[in-house]
Amino acid sequence: MKSILVNPPKQPIRAEIQLAASKSECNRALIINALTGFKCELTNISEARDSQTMLRLLNSSDQVADVIDAGTTMRFLTAYFAVTNQQKTMTGTARMCERPIGILVDALRFLGADISYEKEEGYPPLKLNGFTYSGNREIKMRGDVSSQYISALLMIAPELPSGLTIQLEGEVGSRPYIEMTLNQMAHFGIDYQADWQKNTLFIPPMKYQPQPYAIESDWSGASYWYSIVALAEDAEVELLGLKKNSLQGDSAIVNIMKHLGVESTFTERGVLLTKIPAAASIGWDFTDCPDLAQTVAVCCAVKGIRLSLTGVESLKIKETDRIFALQQELKKLGAELKEIEKDHLYEVHAIQDPGVIQSPSIHTYDDHRMAMAFAPVGMVFPVVIEEPGVVVKSYPGYWKDLAKVTSWEEI
Repeated sequence: MKSILVNPPKQPIRAEIQLAASKSECNRALIINALTGFKCELTNISEARDSQTMLRLLNSSDQVADVIDAGTTMRFLTAYFAVTNQQKTMTGTARMCERPIGILVDALRFLGADISYEKEEGYPPLKLNGFTYSGNREIKMRGDVSSQYISALLMIAPELPSGLTIQLEGEVGSRPYIEMTLNQMAHFGIDYQADWQKNTLFIPPMKYQPQPYAIESDWSGASYWYSIVALAEDAEVELLGLKKNSLQGDSAIVNIMKHLGVESTFTERGVLLTKIPAAASIGWDFTDCPDLAQTVAVCCAVKGIRLSLTGVESLKIKETDRIFALQQELKKLGAELKEIEKDHLYEVHAIQDPGVIQSPSIHTYDDHRMAMAFAPVGMVFPVVIEEPGVVVKSYPGYWKDLAKVTSWEEI
């Protein structure tokens, strides 16, 4: 599909949605399973391309590991292949090879990995040439760049002869994702010590214990349904497979969306979304949940809610520069994402008259979250989403699910 046109619903929305499995939980479970010798029983494996790519590469003997555009897969597999002494070339799409990985490579080299850059220093493709333990037991890492570097090291830490202490420097971003990693490791028998006052993490040398593990549904995917309910005139949606006490940082959408007009009621099957009055303005720090920023920004723009965003620095090194992408596409909705303090504080200035918008065509920048964040605009007025197939990265069934609540057509 080149583009699709999403049309406003013609009747009240009433739906049950079985969400896709969390690729964040799934990718961690896949690495841990590999470190047990593939002895775990994992259920509800994510169908997201990132997770399927991880699964394929873990079971492949090929010398070249092409992660396509999967950042988590690149970072987790680089650490896994390094510590298990496998010789691999790590590569991906052109955009993947523009995303920095130097901090992780430096850390792995410090621990004993022989890694060389094939092209530009600090970026894929990488050549993994083996591993000889250096004896280093403690490492310092920046905490404000990508939690995936930290999680990659945490998961391999029990395999090191002396374990590992990680001292995080500066602000720690996406902390819930680090805690997700630690909690999943604990499920598989690993002890750990986390001192968040000193930002110190310690993992002793241990062996993972094979355990069954059921992967939760994806809170990131849930966020788009919150936006649909917030923007639709009359909507009630039950999202199946979600837990109230989730390990996923994006479960923060529950509290964010209270301000945008959505109430969450947890049920035995998941969470029921219903409409409530919205606030006139909201300020939110997205440090722990940066993947929600696009969805919230678009929803606020269309609802006329003034939004102040902080903690979005990492958006510039995602699948695309998401700050730039939002700035360009929000203009098409008559809205503005304005930088107030350089690389720190942004504001969304909302639509004044959404009635004058005529089927804007949203460019998706090869970014799944751009497509899914802007599609709910179709609850208010028709919107064109270009290259809609990008959703396969995390939520392959998104358009099929969306068809349960409103009509869309290929154009």
